Amino acid sequence: MYQPEPIDTAHILLPDDITELLERIAENTHEVWSQQRMKEGWTYGSSRSDADRKHPCLLPYDELPETEKVYDRIISENVLKVVYALGYEIKRKEG
Repeated sequence: MYQPEPIDTAHILLPDDITELLERIAENTHEVWSQQRMKEGWTYGSSRSDADRKHPCLLPYDELPETEKVYDRIISENVLKVVYALGYEIKRKEG
C-alpha cells in the first residue's frame, strides 16, 4: 500500500521577507491549474460538475474564496520549505 513520504520540513521556518513570494507562487499555482483545466475543456460553473466540466474555482485568483486561496498557499509554502530543506537559498535579485 502506498504511504506518502514527503520531505520533512517541520524544522523549516520561512524568512518573513518571503511572504510576497509565497503569495505570488500561490497565485501562479492557481493560474497554471486554471489554464490546464481550460485546456481540458472545463469552464466556470457555480457548482462543480465533472460530467459537464464545470468548476466554481475557474476565476481570477483575487476573486477566489479565501478558503481556496489557503489551499494554494499551503502548496506554495510547502514547495518553498522543501527548497530550504534541500539546502537551497532564495534571494531576490537586486535592481
